[in-house]
Amino acid sequence: MTFGQQLLDAAASRGRLCVGIDPHAALLAQWGLGDDVAGLAEFSRRCVEAFAETVVLVKPQVAFYERFGAEGFRVLEQTLTDLREAGCLVVADAKRGDIGSTMAGYADAWLGETSPLRADAVTVSPYLGVGALRPVVELAEQTGRGVFVLAATSNPEAVELQNHVGTDGRTIAQQVVDECASWNAGHEGAGNIGVVVGATLASAPDLSNLNGPVLMPGVGAQGGSAEDVARIARGVEKLAFPNISRAVLSAGPEVADLRKAAEAAAGDFPGADECV
Repeated sequence: MTFGQQLLDAAASRGRLCVGIDPHAALLAQWGLGDDVAGLAEFSRRCVEAFAETVVLVKPQVAFYERFGAEGFRVLEQTLTDLREAGCLVVADAKRGDIGSTMAGYADAWLGETSPLRADAVTVSPYLGVGALRPVVELAEQTGRGVFVLAATSNPEAVELQNHVGTDGRTIAQQVVDECASWNAGHEGAGNIGVVVGATLASAPDLSNLNGPVLMPGVGAQGGSAEDVARIARGVEKLAFPNISRAVLSAGPEVADLRKAAEAAAGDFPGADECV
């Protein structure tokens, strides 16, 4: 089964919300935890307990673990393991991107069957050329795991680059989406290769031919709404998986409050059967 189909099936009962695990220093302090490995571990444990059986997808931000070095990666490994064992789909927000054997190494690190960092999907950057991502795409196809390729992100610094129009009349963002669509073309249902498209964008690429999942950050604290998600993903709304992090995590530190906030947010994004 493809990663895209796994998401659609799970969304039927859990809705389409993705919640981030973002243990940055300010949030650790807000939760009364130390800005250290012990605080990182406790923050992650509470998030796993709150979200693993609540939402369709959980997205740990790798940078907030990486800053603690080897000990931080050990916490991340445990967090990924705990999420998977609870039956939750998880995307490692690593945003890796390179060429050749180096890209193959990143692919194996995040999607490889024996890797302690194995996730169900990983975010990658296409700005060394979409074709340079082939090693991670091929591994995703072999394993039924997912890749989310940055296409049109929600940060304002990216707009000029991603909206640059090439000689064929397509923006760079649209070129990225179209190349991802070509990788999914062999699947009858939703494929393994998704894209990242910000929910705050006034103008977004056409997603109608992607045939893969769309991760949509920017909902909640950044100003994106359920209406924005529906507008950008019109016609393929069932494939849009909005990401909310700060607006849910600010409900912490109690697990029950986090779970309640996630459930309330997920109610705005029902599964495929309820999408218009």
